[in-house]
Amino acid sequence: MTTSYETPVVLDRREGPHGEVVLRRHGGLLQIIVNGCFLMDTSDGRSERVLVDAAAGALDGRTEPHVLIGGLGVGFSLARAAADPRWGRITVVERESAVIDWHRTGPLAELTAEALADPRTEIVEADLIDYVIETSDTFDALCLDIDNGPAWTVTDGNGGLYEPAGLASCASVLSNGGVLAVWSAQPSPEFEGTLRNVGFQQVRTEEIPVARGVPDVVHLAVRPG
Repeated sequence: MTTSYETPVVLDRREGPHGEVVLRRHGGLLQIIVNGCFLMDTSDGRSERVLVDAAAGALDGRTEPHVLIGGLGVGFSLARAAADPRWGRITVVERESAVIDWHRTGPLAELTAEALADPRTEIVEADLIDYVIETSDTFDALCLDIDNGPAWTVTDGNGGLYEPAGLASCASVLSNGGVLAVWSAQPSPEFEGTLRNVGFQQVRTEEIPVARGVPDVVHLAVRPG
């Protein structure tokens, strides 16, 4: 168990295209730090699993759907998707090569080795917005866990994903009736309004309580058929 007096140990430090990315161990936890700001760790993962489960549930029994997971992170969402036989294909888009390496050959492999070996899984190194603009694929669900969500981004450029143009690009690669699920570190009624204004329907928010502070949330929306 992590205690307050333990000193974090840096396992790897990389300079990526968007700044410094650090993997460190703090007691029993692995943590990802971006440009000096804590981003995520392996302490829980409930909300990341809800992100995938809620999207699958909203698809209403669609056969072998194709899910795009935006952001590999510590791997909770990927591991959850790979554990669910309902998904036909699992595409993960991650722009930091360091994060991908930590899962393939580094300490985070303990969480995702089985999921990465799943023949349904494909890892793509790319910026998510660039990817959805350029891809010829269509997805039944987009599960996005980029930065801290629409109301609080710590990396320049990530905010554009949650603006009307970025959401329209996401909608363009969703099948009719496809589901957009967006993880956020806090509720955002303004983001719900943006989703509706872009043309999404059945917009709703699921809250996941945390030990302290405001709940994590998953915003859900459906592209009209």
